[in-house]
Amino acid sequence: MRDISAANLEAFTGRLGTMRPKLHRYCARMTGSFVDGEDVVQDAMIKALEAFPGEAEIANVEAWVFRIAHNCALDLLRRRSRHEAWVVEAPAEDIADPQADTEHRVATAASLRAFMGLPAVQRAAVILMDVLGYSLQEIAAVLEITVPAVKAALHRGRAQLRQSAAEDRPAGPAMSAADLRQLTAYVERFNAHDFDAIRALLAEDVRLDLVGRAQSVGREKVGRYFTNYDGRDDWRLAVGVVDGRPGVLVYDAGRVAYFAMVEWVAGRIARIVDFRYARYVMDDAEAVPLGQSMPG
Repeated sequence: MRDISAANLEAFTGRLGTMRPKLHRYCARMTGSFVDGEDVVQDAMIKALEAFPGEAEIANVEAWVFRIAHNCALDLLRRRSRHEAWVVEAPAEDIADPQADTEHRVATAASLRAFMGLPAVQRAAVILMDVLGYSLQEIAAVLEITVPAVKAALHRGRAQLRQSAAEDRPAGPAMSAADLRQLTAYVERFNAHDFDAIRALLAEDVRLDLVGRAQSVGREKVGRYFTNYDGRDDWRLAVGVVDGRPGVLVYDAGRVAYFAMVEWVAGRIARIVDFRYARYVMDDAEAVPLGQSMPG
């Protein structure tokens, strides 16, 4: 990193924090996962801090950061081998008004799975305009393509989202019997404050991501995480499905306030991702409790 004044770096770090909810909305839809989206956000923020040359040298800081996040999302998709060709056809003459309100409603209501059905450039253009409210020129700057190419991507991406909405294919919970047993046991022990029993299930190299706050690795360090909940009784956990993935819903004062993801390997807890300090994710997440585990 270049020699940058502490004031400039502090201001930029603060701006990154302010942008985090928007970055997550984008990255979650690009990757098809709220958890993977947050991983991409963290990666992008680190890369932005490392590359930051001083705010005076960046014409559009927000577009610059979003371009970094976009490329990080594409890197993840390539690693998954799910990235489609970055191709934009010439725009049609009859493209609808890019600011059409009906298009906005379709996009904001679409599930993460629906976005994953779009090629990457169409997905990016629709998210940036219809979900985040960027202009054609701003989208072109982020994606480094022309304004006509952005219009073409919007036209085709929206058409595909409308088709997906019309087909209305509800996705069932992607939860095996083993997943359900493990999560149910985890939730029951958590609600009973039996944290020693949960600590006994932690893998030696377990990872904790307390999103927006801290990360920890190892049984001893991650084991301390549960003391954050031990002194309070106004929360309650339930097994649920968050955008098609098994999750733990956290009820605070009688409502679903946020959620966590628990990953298992060979019967051991390998990773916990807790969105307690990133509750903005609930603005978009499709969280469905399973009846048998709902708090009374």
